[in-house]
Amino acid sequence: MLKKDKVKFIIKKLDEFYPEVNPPLDHKNNYTLLIAVLLSANSTDKSVNKVTPNLFKIANTPRKMLQIPYEELYQIIKPCGLGPAKASNILSLSKMLNENHNGKVPDNFEELEELPGVGHKTASVVMSQAFGLPAFAVDTHVHRCMYRWGLSSGKNVVQTEKDAKRLFPKERWSKLHLQIIFYGREYCPAKNFNPNDCPITTVVGRRSLFK
Repeated sequence: MLKKDKVKFIIKKLDEFYPEVNPPLDHKNNYTLLIAVLLSANSTDKSVNKVTPNLFKIANTPRKMLQIPYEELYQIIKPCGLGPAKASNILSLSKMLNENHNGKVPDNFEELEELPGVGHKTASVVMSQAFGLPAFAVDTHVHRCMYRWGLSSGKNVVQTEKDAKRLFPKERWSKLHLQIIFYGREYCPAKNFNPNDCPITTVVGRRSLFK
């Protein structure tokens, strides 16, 4: 099957499985979205969503966040893992937002990626979900599915993002990112994966997966 045919099939199936998708991380505004995505690194959305209601009740702006002592912040976000680094980054980026951006989350990759703890994937999610701008955030689920479907080499997430942007229509990037994440969790997991149980991989997947 040609890649263009794979892409058409994948979009069709994902629209069947997930016609409507909503961001999985609970948030109140652009700032809390940024914090939630930062917390989700090496964690699960479920763990983050358990922590953030209490956190955002106390602090839903950079100024309010800076009023929380480091140790208190660490204890709140500890269940998400990597607590010391995340607490430090949250306070540092909140200070930068206050001092350099009038307390607002910037709407461009360059300034977002200058913030402590904010990598390209986090910036992509914010650009897409906060500002509605075309972005294709590649997490482990997207990276894994793109490889198994024969759409990318699997070398690294940078290459996977390039391949995804080249193959999929730009106007679909933001929705597809979420659809693939949901699909990867439900049908194309990292562990105990059986390609015959994956409706998309069964049709377009790498033949080596079936050996």
